[in-house]
Amino acid sequence: MARRTINQARRIAILGCCGAGKSTLALELGERLGLPVYHLDVLYWRPGWQDHDPDEWPATVARVVERDEWIIDGNYSATMDMRLARAEAVIFLDFPRRVCIWRAIQRWLRQRGRSRPDMAPGCPEKMDLEFLRWIWDFRRRSRPGVISRLENLRPEVTTVTLGNARAVTAWLANLPEGPTGEV
Repeated sequence: MARRTINQARRIAILGCCGAGKSTLALELGERLGLPVYHLDVLYWRPGWQDHDPDEWPATVARVVERDEWIIDGNYSATMDMRLARAEAVIFLDFPRRVCIWRAIQRWLRQRGRSRPDMAPGCPEKMDLEFLRWIWDFRRRSRPGVISRLENLRPEVTTVTLGNARAVTAWLANLPEGPTGEV
């Protein structure tokens, strides 16, 4: 099977560290390609930052992954293989940690006390040392697993790795409009 272009892909997974811009990119691609967008943070978190029931979490993600069309943004390693097994394209935002931390802090300042659209209701934006540490440790702790999974994808899966905001902007600028590339 030949690789699809991003415009032909009907199931796209977007991965990357917090603050890299996964949700923003997912919304932009969803609009351009006419695909539904699912934010894993919306599916996972319960009001008051309560975790999803770990016994139910895989089934929750499976219900989305089984659909014919989707863009799913988020990491959540426990369900990553399930998403990658069905994805026709994967975009990895491999941004430097300082950029991700800076963006997370900016987002917190803008959204402080409110739940943002790509987060579950009842989970107001927050910032703490644990969250900053998670971002700081992503390159060492999570990135190697993401890269390993990308290297082991089926050959027909389109993969795109973007390392900074300028690369994302240029990539989007070169992406034809519409699901089949019509402008």
